[in-house]
Amino acid sequence: MDLQQAQQELLSRLHLLYDDREAATITDWVMEKITGWKKIDRIIHKTFPLSEDGLELFQRYTRELEKHRPVQYVLQEAWFAGMKFYVDERVLIPRPETEELVEWVVEEAASHKQQAILPGGSTILDVGTGSGCIAIALKRQLSDAHVYACDLSGQALVIAEGNAAANRANIHFRQLDFLDMGEWATLPPVQILVSNPPYIPIREKASMAPHVVNFEPHLALFVEDQDPLIFYRALADFAKKKLLPGGQVFAEIHEGLGMQVVELFQEADFHPIILKKDMQGKDRMVKATR
Repeated sequence: MDLQQAQQELLSRLHLLYDDREAATITDWVMEKITGWKKIDRIIHKTFPLSEDGLELFQRYTRELEKHRPVQYVLQEAWFAGMKFYVDERVLIPRPETEELVEWVVEEAASHKQQAILPGGSTILDVGTGSGCIAIALKRQLSDAHVYACDLSGQALVIAEGNAAANRANIHFRQLDFLDMGEWATLPPVQILVSNPPYIPIREKASMAPHVVNFEPHLALFVEDQDPLIFYRALADFAKKKLLPGGQVFAEIHEGLGMQVVELFQEADFHPIILKKDMQGKDRMVKATR
């Protein structure tokens, strides 16, 4: 089987599971992983035969993808903020809208540094770090910051620590239950609090794509229907205790709960509060200033 035949076969199988654009993107990722060649090189060498090892990988990846396993888990890698992260079913797959949250934090931190509102060596806490993508991206872009990251899952932290080492980012990791106020004593006062917490009500599970529901960790995705804002309330309570004056909370949110999150921070005496849309035009993130 040559490269062109392999690509066409994988693409035809993925068309049964994904739309044309996503099928093409996944096919491109898989073929680059197998061959080590960019798209232009594969076009030039389209009749080049797959090696025995390459064919074995192609068949294994195809089987896993046909079971709806996300391509990032199949390849055990995801790109975020220009960096490669190891991922598997122990952590959420980093998403573009979370990159937008990171970009917002970096922009605000740079602006405040220029205005001397926040000191250069600010302390940042990433709550529910998962793969570590937010904390690591912030440390790489705000090199003088002291970055802490916490997660309930010890297995997630193993991955986050590996990603931090691979991307040369010095992060202080903590395993704790952020909903337990008694554990906050192990965390420092901070100037920036950032989080992409669980925010999807369990009732929405039935309408979600199989590759998300069947593979990504439910601990990092879902909250009880009767209290979907539980983590935002904890973030606000923590911020009232440990966010330094002039500090800010940045959080990714459910697109349908934006105003409820804003009202929660208003009731906790934060001002100003900004609700921001992502590139898809959906309410996706909130910034609240203490």
